[in-house]
Amino acid sequence: MRGAWGSIRRGRFEVDFLMIVAAAGAAAVGRLSEGAVLLFLFSLGHALEEYAMARATRSIKALGELAPRTATLRVGPDELVERPVEELQVGDVAVVRPNSRVPADGFVSVGSTAIDQSAVTGESIPVEKAAVPDVAKALANPDAISSGSRVFAGTVNGPGAFDMVVTAAAADTTLARVVKLVTEADTAQSPTQQFIDRFQRFYVPAVILAVVVVLAVGMIWFAEPFGDSFYRAMLVLVAASPCALAIATPAAVLAGIARAGRAGVLVKGGAPLETLGKVDAMAFDKTGTLTWGHPR
Repeated sequence: MRGAWGSIRRGRFEVDFLMIVAAAGAAAVGRLSEGAVLLFLFSLGHALEEYAMARATRSIKALGELAPRTATLRVGPDELVERPVEELQVGDVAVVRPNSRVPADGFVSVGSTAIDQSAVTGESIPVEKAAVPDVAKALANPDAISSGSRVFAGTVNGPGAFDMVVTAAAADTTLARVVKLVTEADTAQSPTQQFIDRFQRFYVPAVILAVVVVLAVGMIWFAEPFGDSFYRAMLVLVAASPCALAIATPAAVLAGIARAGRAGVLVKGGAPLETLGKVDAMAFDKTGTLTWGHPR
């Protein structure tokens, strides 16, 4: 109801509005059961869509929580302070202890270790990291830092402790960009959903106009009583209500994503799911995604 009212205030008559008017019209002519069925199907479609979005939100939240909330900064030769990762600035020196998560993107300045980068890069084996030969030069040109010294927020440190220099704020880390990309993929509409959005902008006003015409023709042309013409107009409204339009696409997308999930395939939203149905060739950048999960 709130969604329909908000659409009307913006000057857009969408399926939400038509479904509610149809249910009210059914109730007005004494067809309460038909109106209830319309509202039930309409609500079910929205509930399925909200359920799918809730699952996507949980996956995004879990991905975002890979990064630690605080970082240990070195502010002096022997002085360490704990600060939220949101306060980290480029050039700060953070201490990463063994078996802890890296707090930010940066490079190793002191020490060496092996880091599990699978959460960011998909690499199944920890990558050896060593300090850069020139900290000032690396900080001046972070893009030129070798992979053997570069570290990413949210990755898991191995047995070695090291100092790192921060090269990106919390909102600009590789992990933050991945979360943003996943969020955009989850909220992206499939081509079918986009078509329905365009279609309903014309369909809903056309149905309302048809109902008004049926009512007017019955009263003026055929000189029927208002009650008879109104009843016929409500029949047209209820029959034209696109309950299938409201429920079919969200239900189909949810069913497809759930079925793929049971097969071990993660699909981020309806748009990639529909695109997958048109794929003729697929390229993989890592052989590890196609093998038994160990190098070969």
